[in-house]
Amino acid sequence: MAKKKIIWITIISCILIGGIVYAASIYNDVTTTIETIHEPEIRKVSELRTTEVELVKKEPFSLLLLGVDEREGDKGRSDTMIVLTVNPTTNSTKMVSIPRDTYTEIIGKDKLDKINHAYAFGGIEMSLDSIENLLNIPVDYILQVNMESFLEIVDIIGGVNVDNPSSFQEGGYTFKEGVIHLDGEQALSYVRMRKEDPQGDFGRQSRQKQVLQAIIKEGATINNLWKYKEFLASIQENIRTNITFEQMIDIQKGYKNALDKIETLSFEKGEGTRIDGIWYYLMDDQELTNVSHQLREHLEME
Repeated sequence: MAKKKIIWITIISCILIGGIVYAASIYNDVTTTIETIHEPEIRKVSELRTTEVELVKKEPFSLLLLGVDEREGDKGRSDTMIVLTVNPTTNSTKMVSIPRDTYTEIIGKDKLDKINHAYAFGGIEMSLDSIENLLNIPVDYILQVNMESFLEIVDIIGGVNVDNPSSFQEGGYTFKEGVIHLDGEQALSYVRMRKEDPQGDFGRQSRQKQVLQAIIKEGATINNLWKYKEFLASIQENIRTNITFEQMIDIQKGYKNALDKIETLSFEKGEGTRIDGIWYYLMDDQELTNVSHQLREHLEME
């Protein structure tokens, strides 16, 4: 159930305001927000498709959640890259996280580098092209989230509780093992730590999902539903997507049951190494091929 909620917030970001999204009194606020975060210049059809996905016909689609760590004076890098494929025929969703240090071809740069550098080099488009090339699947839709500013939501809802698996220090804070309460700044430091984590980037991804899940849980409470304008303001400031309001409605109507069965794929057999003094994650070729095949099959491309 927790995974189902995480995916639904990814696809329909405005679910943060819970059931009141249907209230006529805020309908205009919601539609205005979605119109604002919609980026029509982001490509509509992947080069790996001949035609655009028709959601009204309930065709399988893919979505990329791109979490960008934007800081002052820095365009940022995509620290979180989660690809989803959704198939309403089999009522299932597959999800895979791409390690940010993955050594791969950066499409448009004609070089091999960390995949999270694609965003710094060429923004959303280069990230889309590079991820498609790595996984050999079309990416139909994208949600770009400014991870640093988006965590202001943590303060809006009065903080979140997470179960920290091991104690560590980061950003001037000490995070003890066990259930801890985090405000916005603490949450940001909590999800950024990587060097002290025995799982490295995989542990970092796990903490990001922890905080996102906690935000959803707290954001849906009765007390926080009354703060929907603050939620919408944060969404409007920190999310960009090529999904239109009409497409969000189509997804809600035709793909909801696909979230009842979620399978998480992962990259675990690769290894880290240094090339010219820089740390990279080298994927296992067979594992990458297997994941790609499963995603393509789920999109009914094989």
